[in-house]
Amino acid sequence: MSEQTTIHIAGTWRSAVSGATREVLDPADATVLAVVAEGGTADTDAAVSAARAAFDGGEWPQTPVLERAALLRRTAVLLHRDRDRIALLESRDAGKTLEEGRVDVDCVADAFLYFADLVSGESAGRVVDAGTPDVHSIVVHEPVGVCALITPWNYPLLQASWKIAPALAAGNTFVLKPSEITPLSTVALIGLLVEAGLPAGVANLVTGAGDPVGARLAAHPDVDLVSFTGGLTSGTKVMRAAADSVKKVALELGGKNPNVVFADACATEDGFDTAVDQALNAAFMHSGQVCSAGSRLIVEESVAERFVAELARRADRIRLGRGTDPGVECGPLVSAAQRERTEEYVASALAEGAVLRSGGVRPDGPGYFYRPTVLDRCHRGMRVVREEVFGPVLTVETFRTEDEAVALANDTEYGLAGAVWTTDAGRGRRVAGRLRHGTVWINDFHPYLPQAEWGGFGKSGTGRELGPSGLAEYRETKHVYQNLAPRPVRWFAG
Repeated sequence: MSEQTTIHIAGTWRSAVSGATREVLDPADATVLAVVAEGGTADTDAAVSAARAAFDGGEWPQTPVLERAALLRRTAVLLHRDRDRIALLESRDAGKTLEEGRVDVDCVADAFLYFADLVSGESAGRVVDAGTPDVHSIVVHEPVGVCALITPWNYPLLQASWKIAPALAAGNTFVLKPSEITPLSTVALIGLLVEAGLPAGVANLVTGAGDPVGARLAAHPDVDLVSFTGGLTSGTKVMRAAADSVKKVALELGGKNPNVVFADACATEDGFDTAVDQALNAAFMHSGQVCSAGSRLIVEESVAERFVAELARRADRIRLGRGTDPGVECGPLVSAAQRERTEEYVASALAEGAVLRSGGVRPDGPGYFYRPTVLDRCHRGMRVVREEVFGPVLTVETFRTEDEAVALANDTEYGLAGAVWTTDAGRGRRVAGRLRHGTVWINDFHPYLPQAEWGGFGKSGTGRELGPSGLAEYRETKHVYQNLAPRPVRWFAG
């Protein structure tokens, strides 16, 4: 496979039908990192046809569950073998630190292992008591069919695994479209699936832009399910395009995630240090380019000034640089457009009355870097508080009472994730129960478990990934009712 043959259809690596290519840039210095095939509608249709043929007439949907699980486990072994190589691709392509890339590869392997274990431990179906010994009634789960998997640029490898692993475990075939900005680790992952022995046509990959590739996948009549992770605007387009064929749709569309800090969490020096450290981690991991980033700090008024001052001091000391360089804590934004978008949000916040406590500038030198930014004295009327920035920008709001904290945290169209910091265990559980978010951390931020569902309320999307529900997204439920002693009904006199 050459750089230009990054489209994988029916078991063959190929270039785009049009011959078009795209340069993938290194966000640390804006130089060309790779050249990939720029697929279009013809490539997408060919990929869907291959996936359709592999599902309708191929062996994979009928492959025994234990054999499918074995392939997932082989893929996990290959991921561990190639951990450093793939982590380097992820670091260079997405701009994250090399250590973040290594963690991502480990988490991808964990996802494959989890879904392998999940399907291996299932029964053949759920027996339903029909009330008579003459009837055998069972509910079974079957694969949906051809799945269109559309992944984002911030966690290309991880998000691909959250879709690929359950799709394959359930017996589906798929066409995968990674972000055109960060496709390289996804190309590598498809290569590992082929090496693990996945039959031709089961896994198909089209590198290219959202329009036309993603748009065609969402509308294609031979696609049975589309799973999309990305921005709200694109997600609503996917849902509209999928409506005509009434295909299943699963969407994860980001969040505007609150990190609520009560004063009691800061009552000791250790508690204060931990809460500040975790607020930095929540907001600035991967330069804030995280769907669950804790970009809204909501801190109790009595400790706010001290808390924000220390937070800003530490933010100013975050070491920026190429993710592969020693000592670097935060990499660049993924593109020039993303940095410009971040700058526009900061400018609008300052115009609306926010107080800049740290950052807010581009550092000197090449690449798409932007200093971690803390904006104090923010309020719900500001765009930067309402809308997802997807950059290293943290807004600060304050509260006096628990009810006010909950109201602020829930005052968002999104509902992906949130956190509450308190030493009062009862308060922690009480507030967590009132937050309208798909994941709520108490005295932590960012960890997830492959066995626990991930997804959001409101405009954060529909459906769930990971956990048993993440597998259910890729299945249809069928009731099989068998009459063991058929006889005439005599409904009609005849």
